[in-house]
Parts: sequence; structure tokens; C-alpha cells
Amino acid sequence: MRYADTDSLADVFRTTYWVIQQQTDGLTHADSLRQLPFRGNCLNWVLGHILASRSRVLEHLGQEPLWDEDRIACYARDSSPVTDGQDAVAFGEMLSDLARSQEQILAGLAAISTQELERTVPWGQGERPVAWVVGFLAWHETYHTGQLEYLRQLAGKNDAVI
Repeated sequence: MRYADTDSLADVFRTTYWVIQQQTDGLTHADSLRQLPFRGNCLNWVLGHILASRSRVLEHLGQEPLWDEDRIACYARDSSPVTDGQDAVAFGEMLSDLARSQEQILAGLAAISTQELERTVPWGQGERPVAWVVGFLAWHETYHTGQLEYLRQLAGKNDAVI
């Protein structure tokens, strides 16, 4: 099976980073906590989930993880919804962490060796090469980045940023 090369993966992370910046521009912490009128997660949870995933990407690239396990747990799959500011990471802090993770991911992709990309790591019920895991997490980030458009509109922006 062929895996995406590091340049292609870097392009995905550059694109999602740009889109996230556009979709979060001008939003406040309170905006990030607005709840959908049906089952789903607020923007704060979605962005936190992206950052938790980026921590995993960083680990696989041999970089220092962005968040510790306690912070990741609040935004993990099937975690409880973030419903108020006390449960949530401050939105401004999240945006700073996003910028920091972007630098670290791009540095990690630039530095990782082919042998490290081919190394298998535990994933699900088996093992996958690091390149596959990072590629999957890049795809996963695109999925959640798309959700931000609707969550921006929920905050009352009524615009089209991309």
C-alpha cells in the first residue's frame, strides 16, 4: 500500500490550519460554547478534539505532544459534551495551541525519516505504519474542520469565509 509523502501531509495540515483560522476569526470564547439544537458538539469541543488529535500526530512524528492525557480526555471521542466555560479550555488558549502545533507538525514532517514513517505502531486492534496513522489523522482533521463552518454560523456570523 502506498502512503502519502511528508510534503503532501504537510499540505493537508497547512490547508486545514488556514481554514480553521478563517472559521474561528472574530469568535469569542462564549461563541465557541454555543450548542447545536440537536445532538452534536460545540465549536470548543470540535477544536479541542482537533488539538487532541494533533497531539497524537506530534507523538507519532517524534515531537513533544501538545496536550497531556487529562486535557485530551475532555475532548476525546465519546467524551461528554462541553457545555459551559468551566469545562472548556479557553478559546484563546486553543488558538495559541493550534499555532504552536502547526509549527511542531511541519517541523516533525520535515525531520522524520523514511524508516520512522514505515515503522509500525499499535492502532485499533492491530498495527499500522506511522505514515498511515498520520495520514488517517490528517483526513480526520479535514472532517472536523468542515464542521466549523456550521458552528461559526451558529455563533451568528452569517458569512461565508471560504
